[in-house]
Amino acid sequence: MASVDSERQGGPNLNATAVKILVAGGFGVGKTTMVGSVSEIPPLSTEEMLTELSVGVDDLAGVEGKTTTTVALDFGRITISSELILYLFGTPGQGRFWFMWDELAYGALGAVVLADTRRLDSCFPSVDFFERRNIPFIVAVNCFDGADLYQPEEVRQALAVDEKVPIILCDVRQRESCKQVLLTLIEYIIALAPALAGDRSPAVTSS
Repeated sequence: MASVDSERQGGPNLNATAVKILVAGGFGVGKTTMVGSVSEIPPLSTEEMLTELSVGVDDLAGVEGKTTTTVALDFGRITISSELILYLFGTPGQGRFWFMWDELAYGALGAVVLADTRRLDSCFPSVDFFERRNIPFIVAVNCFDGADLYQPEEVRQALAVDEKVPIILCDVRQRESCKQVLLTLIEYIIALAPALAGDRSPAVTSS
């Protein structure tokens, strides 16, 4: 499935199927960067500066140099083909904003869970969230500079996710890498389509 950017088409096809995709994961794992890297439109970001009020509230372990945080959502768009457009919604990573996830998940067809091997436990809440709601997801390991490199099956074992869930290595700073992550998710959703049609969870379509 080749990606075709809307700017080369003179704008998006109004008859194309629009699909909502979530980009989730722990604080500082790269959600805002991924949405910004792959979006064909200027991304909407709700990042705010971290202040002293976050001390003792937000867990900065492993991301001590981070100075901003997403307080609502990130939003972007990418045209996969003339028939398919993805609308990307990045979730806030800190626990104090998790109450927004149900609203963001409303109508989502699938999700990317970004993982950082230096602190894998930060993506456990995302994995649990999508598993409990039967929302298809894949795990994308963001390969940070200087981080130990682990193979997908090692990450699968550490996260205890189903063997059918795709796990892919990526660099969210690179647009082509992000596009491959999204294509992997779409292919996974298509493969699951018969099962989803036969047993669709109400939690996927309502908050």
